Amino acid sequence: MSEINREIAPYQKADTRRSIWQLVNTLVPYVGLWVLMVYSLQISYLLTLALAFIAALFLVRVFIFFHDCGHNSFFPSTRLNRLVGFWLGVLVFTPGEQWWHSHSIHHATSGNLDKRGVGDVTTLTLEEFYDRHWLQRLGYRFFRNPLVMFILGPIFMFVIMHRLPLPNYGKRQTRSVWLTNLAMLGIAVGISLIIGWQAYLMIQLPLIFFAGSMGIFLFYVQHQFEDTYWERQENWNYVAAGLLGASYFKLPKILEWFTGSIGYHHIHHLSPRIPNYYLAECQRNSPIMQQWARVITIPDSIKTVRLKVWDEPRKKLVGFPRVKVERNLTEGLIEKPLEKAELESQ
Repeated sequence: MSEINREIAPYQKADTRRSIWQLVNTLVPYVGLWVLMVYSLQISYLLTLALAFIAALFLVRVFIFFHDCGHNSFFPSTRLNRLVGFWLGVLVFTPGEQWWHSHSIHHATSGNLDKRGVGDVTTLTLEEFYDRHWLQRLGYRFFRNPLVMFILGPIFMFVIMHRLPLPNYGKRQTRSVWLTNLAMLGIAVGISLIIGWQAYLMIQLPLIFFAGSMGIFLFYVQHQFEDTYWERQENWNYVAAGLLGASYFKLPKILEWFTGSIGYHHIHHLSPRIPNYYLAECQRNSPIMQQWARVITIPDSIKTVRLKVWDEPRKKLVGFPRVKVERNLTEGLIEKPLEKAELESQ
C-alpha cells in the first residue's frame, strides 16, 4: 500500500483554475445547446432530439464534476465544493448531500458481499438467487434486464426516486432533497414562463433520459464485469476492491473527455481525492495502475450486460444459468442450479 500511496499522492490535490475552466468549457456549450433546442422545436423535433443527445454528453460531464464535489476533490475549499456541487446537482436532477452520502458508503463497501445494498447495483450470488421465492427471482430478472436498467431506470431514478426524501434519510439528506426539488421547480417554472411548459418538457425529459442512460451504463460497467471483485467481510480488502473490483473503461479521447475520465475507475476507488482531470495522468505515470488495471473496451462493455449473478465458488460474475427441474415426492417440484461442471460446459 505504501508504494501505491507514493504513486498516487502527487495527484491528490485540486486546482481551482482547472476546475473553473472545466465548468466554463462544459456549462457554456450546454447552455448554448439548450438555446438551440428551443429554436429547433420550430424546425423539427428530430433535430431537437439530436441536439438533446449531444447536450446529454455535456450533462454526463457535469455529473462527474458534481461527483467530484461530493468527494471534496473538485475545489480545495470544502465550502466551495458544497456550494457548486449543490447547483450542479440541480442540473443533473440529483440532491447532493443525499447522493454523496450513499456514494461514500459505496466507496467504503464496494466489493464486500456482506455490506451490499447502498449506492451499488443490486447483485445477488447464485446461491442467493436460487434461495429466493420464485416471485423475488422474477423481480430480480426484471431489474437486471438491460431494457429496464438502462431505459426505464434513468427516468425512475432521476425523475422519481431522487425527488423523494425516504424515511431512512438523515436530516441533512432530507433537506438536500427538498432544497434541490425547490431549485429545480424554480428553474422549470422560470423557463416555462419564457418558452412554455410543453416546450420545456419536450427538451428536458429526453435530455435527462439520454444523460441518465449513459450515466447508469457507465456506473454499471465500472463494477459489473466477469472477473470483478467480491469477497466476504473476513477476506475483503479495500485496495484489492479498488484495483480488482473497479474497471479501467478504455474510451476514445472524445468520450473520455465527456465522461470526465471516470473510466479510470480503479484509480478513483483507490483515491477519491484525485480530481477527474488528474486521473489519466496518474494512469500514465503509475506502473502499478498499468499492471493491475482491469481493462474494459467498448465491445467488452456491451458483453457485460449478460452478467447477472455472482458465482461465489468460481469468483465470477455470470449470466442466469439454465435451471433443471427435479420432482421430489414429498416437496413437489423444486428448482436447482446446474452443477459446477454443467455450468462450465455451457
